[in-house]
Amino acid sequence: MTPSLRLVRRQAGPTDALPSTLHPVLRRVYANRGIRHAEELDLSLNRLHPPDGLPGLAPAAHCLAEAVTAGHRILVVGDYDADGATGTALAVRALRAMGAQHVDFLVPSRFTHGYGLSPELVAAARRLGPELLLTVDNGVAAVAGVQAAREAGLRVVVTDHHLPGAYLPPADALVNPCLPDSAFPSRALCGAGVVFYVMAALRRALTSRGWFDPNRPPPRLAALLDLVALGTVADVVPLDHNNRILVQQGLERIRQGRGNPGIRALLEAAGRDPARASAADLGFAAGPRLNAAGRLDDMGLGIRCLLADDPDQARALAEELDRLNGERRRIELRMRQAAEAHAAALPLDAGALPPALCLHAPDWHEGVIGIVAGRLRERFHRPVVAFARGQDSLLKGSARSIPGLHVRDVLATVDARHPGLIRRFGGHAMAAGLTLAPQDLEPFRAAFCRAVASALGDAPPVAEVHSDGPLSPAELNLETARALEAAGPWGQGFPPPSFDGHFELLDVRVVGEHHRRLVLRAEGMRRPLQAILFHAEDRGWREDAASLHLLYRPEVNRFRDSVALQLHVQHVLPPEPEPPG
Repeated sequence: MTPSLRLVRRQAGPTDALPSTLHPVLRRVYANRGIRHAEELDLSLNRLHPPDGLPGLAPAAHCLAEAVTAGHRILVVGDYDADGATGTALAVRALRAMGAQHVDFLVPSRFTHGYGLSPELVAAARRLGPELLLTVDNGVAAVAGVQAAREAGLRVVVTDHHLPGAYLPPADALVNPCLPDSAFPSRALCGAGVVFYVMAALRRALTSRGWFDPNRPPPRLAALLDLVALGTVADVVPLDHNNRILVQQGLERIRQGRGNPGIRALLEAAGRDPARASAADLGFAAGPRLNAAGRLDDMGLGIRCLLADDPDQARALAEELDRLNGERRRIELRMRQAAEAHAAALPLDAGALPPALCLHAPDWHEGVIGIVAGRLRERFHRPVVAFARGQDSLLKGSARSIPGLHVRDVLATVDARHPGLIRRFGGHAMAAGLTLAPQDLEPFRAAFCRAVASALGDAPPVAEVHSDGPLSPAELNLETARALEAAGPWGQGFPPPSFDGHFELLDVRVVGEHHRRLVLRAEGMRRPLQAILFHAEDRGWREDAASLHLLYRPEVNRFRDSVALQLHVQHVLPPEPEPPG
């Protein structure tokens, strides 16, 4: 039941305008990603888009400036994922640095409040006595919650980056680059990125009011860019030029030892060297540990880690987050094994999977279903919705989609065709959340599969993997790996380089049950190459193969005092068809 796989080689673009000083492979890689001018490689801070065109920025800065100068109580209402946590910590740090006297934060519980600024969360917030609510990474869909806050006499500033629905909340100010009237050049900002711009506008508004003086100087907000970098990478938003600047600037602070103590502690807890931090380290090491708090416990733990100035305190909190992440991984493994067994037992038509998978088990954990849906999406290349029973006895679903299918639009189609079937839903193209009554699971499964089939057409989806082409024997070396490592940052929408080539398999060793360590010989090379293949059963591994067509990434492998080239194999590609005749 492994999905069909198709190799697509990226079309090489012109490299003439790119600096000749770049490594030749890197010039080709950048051109393949649409880079046409050297200016697009400039990731200095002064290349950031100015805030002009960001909807709601001036009213938001005005409301916040009034609250700061009047000494009002400000409550930052975040979200329980890494983007929400980093944005919340950024807002709290920035507001306090600008002289706000009473700043606190509140994050909804995934299990009792659900997502965003709900009326129930407003009731909890009022017990803290705020006069202004500032949402981070949520709020554009919180029509009822914002209305409840306004009726209680609170001012509300919403900062969000999610797609708006049919109705906007009645906030005092709403900042979102994805609003229909937005003229901001980058709609790809994450929640932490949006609030960074809001804090910059607030600093400008306070400056114009004469708020700052020698005893209260304006803060350097660039010091908070490592929080923006972590939120941007962890939320998997596209790395357009503006986001690459934000990520690169944040990474440089981390590498120089000037970053947030909590982020440094998270990286160290994962065994990563902050001095060599990469976007991948943020996405696969720091981000999951931060997210573990919101998935299994209380994201307040993660935010306190990011607010800690004392390294020892940050380290203690990061160790607790690391423990939670280990627990999350064990829960996820049990759930994923059960889900894969369920998928394998599905009645298949001519050996084909259904157009979508909707899975549920009574003992599944609500905080982990999104990860399980994502893993199954990768495994079967089908849109997946995984459900768990919430504390209110309703089914909470997390959907993950495949390229070419806007899953929120599919849910909207189901909702329009079957009014009342879905209690609540929201999200974006690749991920969404929804709530069902337990008795509606089977009707929803049928309706969702029909809507997906209608959107995708009759042909089953084929998983595509993309390559920057082959590397010549002269290019397959440590120098190339170093050049690629120093480049980037790589991520969503600006993928890390991948290459494909044919290799002779000289030796293979099982590592950790599911992984393989390979010794290869490339065509035209005498020297053997070391390679690693993780999760081999999901990557097309064939035990009887003597020669392999591989999709891989050259990496710098550091072990103790040695440095060597290693190929990180991403897929064992299916044999190429024989030419006709």
